[in-house]
Amino acid sequence: MSARLLFLLWLLSASMPAAVSASEINLYSINTGSFVYHIIGNHGLYTEKFNNQFFSAERRFSEDSPYSLLAGTLKNSYGHRCIALGVRRDWVAEQGWAFKGVYGYTGEFFADAFSHCGDEGVYHSFKNATGVGFAPYIYHAVQYNFTDYFGVESGIIFPSVFVISVQWSFR
Repeated sequence: MSARLLFLLWLLSASMPAAVSASEINLYSINTGSFVYHIIGNHGLYTEKFNNQFFSAERRFSEDSPYSLLAGTLKNSYGHRCIALGVRRDWVAEQGWAFKGVYGYTGEFFADAFSHCGDEGVYHSFKNATGVGFAPYIYHAVQYNFTDYFGVESGIIFPSVFVISVQWSFR
C-alpha cells in the first residue's frame, strides 16, 4: 500500500464522525498497510517500508475481552513469506487510544508458500535449534481510532523494528 493511499485513507477516516460509545468493542478487524523500518543494523539489506506486504485478520474473544487472536501473513526482513499467528492484549484503552501488545509466532507453516521463511537470519537460527524456521514477535504499539471502524497504530517489534499500520474494524 503506497504512502499516498495511506494518507488518503487517513484523511477520509478523519473526516468521518465517531458515533459509537467508547465502551463498545469491535469483534473483527483487518490489519493492512504496514510500514516497517529496521532501526538498528539497517544497511539497506532488509525488506522495509511497504514491501513487507503485511495482512492479518483478528477476532476479539468477546465484547468485553481485552484479548484477541490474529492470523496473517507477511514478508520477513529477508523477503520470505511467513505466517503470523498471535494473541493481542489491550493493556490500556481509553477515548479512542489504546496501548496494545501482540505476542506471536512468525515463521514457517506446512504450506509451500511459507517454506522459505526460515532460510535466513534469526528465523534460520531457530530452525537450526528447533527444526522450524520462526521468530517470536513481541510488539507493543499505541493505536488511535479515528472512527469506530478505522485506526492507525505505531510501535516497535522487539528489539528494533519500527512499525506503522492501519486497522479496519467490523461488528
